[in-house]
Amino acid sequence: MTNLVRFAPGRELNKMQTEIDRIFNDFFPGRTYRLEREGLSTWTPRVDLSETEDGYIFSFDLPGINKKDITINFQDGVLTVSGERQFEEKKEEENYIRLERSRGEFSRAFNIPHAIQTDKIQANYKDGVLNIALLKAEEVKPIKVKVA
Repeated sequence: MTNLVRFAPGRELNKMQTEIDRIFNDFFPGRTYRLEREGLSTWTPRVDLSETEDGYIFSFDLPGINKKDITINFQDGVLTVSGERQFEEKKEEENYIRLERSRGEFSRAFNIPHAIQTDKIQANYKDGVLNIALLKAEEVKPIKVKVA
């Protein structure tokens, strides 16, 4: 008799992520100890990235994060966004059955292939979305030539 098994690709990806985490934890035991001891974790926020003729636009989903906990750095052609979503204090009388919301530190880094006008980088944070606009330097913008 053949047993039917429901296809669940997410389950397999979670197993693989757990195994990768275990391997990295073996290589960096000090960080693992700190994370377990302090109850911290790392997570990866979702980001949309688009390129226009004038530059790049990043949109990060960062709900529940105070903008003072967000750091944006651009150096040597790499945009790095990092920060931390703070943990809420657990109340002793609450009996949590499941905790799924990601908490702790995050960091995302992106290599930017074109020269950027660093003095014109703009960032704003509203309703849990961080938008960053990078303008390309004038020498790398495409030039439209009319045919005579």
